[in-house]
Amino acid sequence: MKSFRLRRLAALGLLLLLTGLRPALAAPTLRYTLAMPAPQTHYFEVGMTLNGFGKPYTDLKMPVWAPGSYLVREFARHVEAFEAKAGSTTLRTEKINKNTWRVYHPKSKDFTVRYDVYAYELSVRTSFLDAAHGYVNGTSVFMYPADGKELASTLQVQPATGWAQVSTSLKPAGGQFTYASSNYDELADSPIEIGNHKVLSFEANGTPHTVAMFGSAKYDETKVLNDMKRVCEEAHRVVGKNPLDRYVFIVHNIERGTGGLEHLYSTTLSVSRNAYTTDAGYKGFLGLVAHEYFHLWNVKRIRPVALGPFDYDNENYTHMLWVSEGGTSYFGDLIVHRAGFVNPDEYLASTSAGITQVENTPGNKVQSAAESSFDAWIKGYRPNENSNNTGISYYNKGELIGAMLDLMIINETKGQKHLDDVMRYLYDEYYVQKKRGFTDEEYQVAVAKVAGRRFDDFFRRYVYGTEMLPYDTVLGYAGLKLSKAPVSSDAALGATVSTAGGKLTVTSTQRNGSAWQGGLNVNDELLALDGSRLTEDPSKQLASRPAGTQVKMTVSRDGRLKELTFPLLASTAMRYRIEQVTSPTPEQQTVLSKWLSIR
Repeated sequence: MKSFRLRRLAALGLLLLLTGLRPALAAPTLRYTLAMPAPQTHYFEVGMTLNGFGKPYTDLKMPVWAPGSYLVREFARHVEAFEAKAGSTTLRTEKINKNTWRVYHPKSKDFTVRYDVYAYELSVRTSFLDAAHGYVNGTSVFMYPADGKELASTLQVQPATGWAQVSTSLKPAGGQFTYASSNYDELADSPIEIGNHKVLSFEANGTPHTVAMFGSAKYDETKVLNDMKRVCEEAHRVVGKNPLDRYVFIVHNIERGTGGLEHLYSTTLSVSRNAYTTDAGYKGFLGLVAHEYFHLWNVKRIRPVALGPFDYDNENYTHMLWVSEGGTSYFGDLIVHRAGFVNPDEYLASTSAGITQVENTPGNKVQSAAESSFDAWIKGYRPNENSNNTGISYYNKGELIGAMLDLMIINETKGQKHLDDVMRYLYDEYYVQKKRGFTDEEYQVAVAKVAGRRFDDFFRRYVYGTEMLPYDTVLGYAGLKLSKAPVSSDAALGATVSTAGGKLTVTSTQRNGSAWQGGLNVNDELLALDGSRLTEDPSKQLASRPAGTQVKMTVSRDGRLKELTFPLLASTAMRYRIEQVTSPTPEQQTVLSKWLSIR
């Protein structure tokens, strides 16, 4: 009987071999643990349990950047004590490039990995741990199998002793503080707040929203929740589709807020703890809420084709951040206005300030909005003393481009359509139907479909070129005009001066200004003006002199005295203001009403 069974098994094996069939293998599984036994040391301890990995070795990767923050940050530099085991046997490992660890496990499909991550940078794009709380951005803490980015996983968070709260948009997976991810992208895109923070909640558009408030701050809890709800519901109206079943705001109330970062079902906001106590500060907070919340459509779902699926090893280049970020800034401000927190006059004043900022930035004539988007990786997050002379923010310029496109669409359609309709088209066409991002050309096609005509010349000159936006023409569609006046008729040094450390040190010079033309350098210490010792920034003193006046500046450059003589040039700074025309036509009134929701 025994020999018969052996012959039958051998025959079955031969049959499988001949037919190409293989016995079914168990699907790989992946589990993470996140511990922080000594939070005051700023180290997270990460564990990974990998089962069913049948190759002789597995490569584990750490992303080099965080989606939404376009800079290679080299998160692997914070990893320590990497080790792997199969049972009690230590496995051979080696680091094969800057962010990849190879684990050799030829005799075992199952093994574990552990490593430590130093986390002591409290920003919305990094991770942080101290005795007060822990904050995790997945890309800077969790590795993933190089061939298993699509693999589902579970995560068990083990809070430090005495900590009772964990807030994240990851779905519970059974067990205390245990969560599930459908793939690595979801894990990486779901930040985690750990500690004893306050947890608030409200409902918007039938979806539960959680607010994790870390840090002491004075605010009216009921008012804040009601106002956030109003902002969220207004944001929903732009696209008109709700992609959510939950949403989490993580709010860090600290001394000096640094902004926000969007995620698939959540956002992190870094807010000054005093922001809630002033009108301007509170409106700024609501504007940040609106901006980051609107990203759940624009960027997380409506996105340039380059921004997903993500390449975590390299830069992900796109010319469209002026849409993704600048467009979100545009809609964020509109949402706060539409929700009733900012009246039309305040909105126009804010837009005027935006024009003033962009048009007084010399780099606006050097770098286009599309170039600014593409070069975010090497310029946007690495500003230096010359940045204003060489570049423009895709946030600021993109917001103004959004306003121009909106008014052009409203005008072309006689008030029937606006930029909201472009977002709806992109959502349905690319996110829902094609399940991908859009190209540069496809964005222009979307605008054309809504407007009923193409705007090729506009995109060529003002988006991919550096010409001044056609404010007068486009604002005129709404019965508005743009006035401008010199900020000052006096001369200007054309440099910024720091008084830190009791020294007067040049920190930047303006392209083609007095200092630029006269040879004044960044890091020069200003000692004397026309032979008299300087004790304060000379800008005010020089402003009283007429343009063309010769000045003699004594400076210390690299420890050596140097005298510079140059003429003062007139200030070129202009102040812009949007005003209404005296007698708008019915057509202009229609455009204005559609744009600013005036009923």
